[in-house]
Amino acid sequence: MSEEMNGGGRSVLSILAEKISTFDISRVSGRAMTQAKHCILDTLGVTLAGSREACTQILLRTPGVATAPGPCLILGSSRTTSALDAALVNGTASHALDYDDICGDFGGHHSVPIVPMLLALAQDRGGSGRQFLTAYIVGVETEIRLARAVHPHHYNKGWHPTSTLGVFGAAAAASRFLGLNAHRTAMALAIAGSMAGGLKASFGTMTKPLHVGHCARDALLATLLAEGDFDGSMQIFEHPQGFLNVYNGSGTFDVGAMMQGWGEQLEIEGESIGLKQFPCCGSTHAAITAALKLVKQHGIIASNVARIEILPNANRLKHTNKPWPASSLDAKFSVQYVVARAIASGNVRLEDFEGDAYLDPVVQNLLGITQARPHPEMGSDGPQWGAEVVITMIDGSVHVERINNLVSRDGSYPMTASELKEKFENCSLRVLEAVLVEGLFERVQALELIDDIQELSLWLRNKADT
Repeated sequence: MSEEMNGGGRSVLSILAEKISTFDISRVSGRAMTQAKHCILDTLGVTLAGSREACTQILLRTPGVATAPGPCLILGSSRTTSALDAALVNGTASHALDYDDICGDFGGHHSVPIVPMLLALAQDRGGSGRQFLTAYIVGVETEIRLARAVHPHHYNKGWHPTSTLGVFGAAAAASRFLGLNAHRTAMALAIAGSMAGGLKASFGTMTKPLHVGHCARDALLATLLAEGDFDGSMQIFEHPQGFLNVYNGSGTFDVGAMMQGWGEQLEIEGESIGLKQFPCCGSTHAAITAALKLVKQHGIIASNVARIEILPNANRLKHTNKPWPASSLDAKFSVQYVVARAIASGNVRLEDFEGDAYLDPVVQNLLGITQARPHPEMGSDGPQWGAEVVITMIDGSVHVERINNLVSRDGSYPMTASELKEKFENCSLRVLEAVLVEGLFERVQALELIDDIQELSLWLRNKADT
């Protein structure tokens, strides 16, 4: 690492902490503010829906979890607890459905490490909507900038970036919300770095959303410790046994990509940030979209299909090649299942991953004639989030659709306002009354005008659920 890259002898951490603590909110554009509010709104919706998932409910039944007293709401209930426990439970719920927003440049889900944690912190300490938005934007900037420094090696090695990198973003957001100085912000990040974890081998299990719950809790704990003058290593990034060398390895990261232009062209405005149209792994969305286009264009009926070929980027296939998913959760990470479901049902919805929906006979028949393999033109130098779907019909006709790059409904294909609201309502109405859902939607859309973020608790509370 050159002297220029590390600030003429200053540590990476000291430079980063200064950028976080001195970030000027006046530089945030209207577009960035709108994108931030959309992502926060989407996160609250999927968290409410995820509050009823088995992983969240098991966590809540576990002795010692969410039993500490405090003012922080377990979303979708009337139960309150400490900020740390609320971050853990709501963080897990936010990722339980794998329906939360995603960023291709991050290689994961940028909002869920931050939003549940910030909401718990704001309920515990108080603060304005503008403080919340500023902290969120700084957190997203931090984690995606770090991703630019370590990818693609970090992702391909098997780390879950939502957790391993998200813990830094969440600690940055918490530090900014609390107004910590540069030194204490640095300590929060240093402590958080020793808590980073999450393996992609856990994809398709309840442990994946637990990664996010622990990430949110650990980041908050690290920040609260730093606020009280707990210390950590100022060399947490570049030390021979620090984060970059241990989690990546020598020669596989670029600190310059993290630092240059930090906070100038904000990451929250990036084209690769998008909302999920389908409640399953983002690595499958290009294939689903291709399949749905073929169904619509050619009037394809499942019973007339003879063969299905799915050709995603090789990196997308590593964790989605599940020809016969063994559970509804496993099905979220099966590109074969979601494409078969798209052909069978003409869409991919929340209910397609509930109960034994994955055992639908029509879908099972399609799985038997489905093959997935890496696309020969989508290697490390080709489109990273693309897929091609080839459907051969019984009559011998062949239909082909290729999507070169689609992480989600990103900047190249953004959700409309009505689609955003439809998804939010579909998630939230599973838990809250319609009047609460409507009120919450309106207030988050005007979040910068809210004087006390604790007001949101009134619209996230289900009084009938304790």
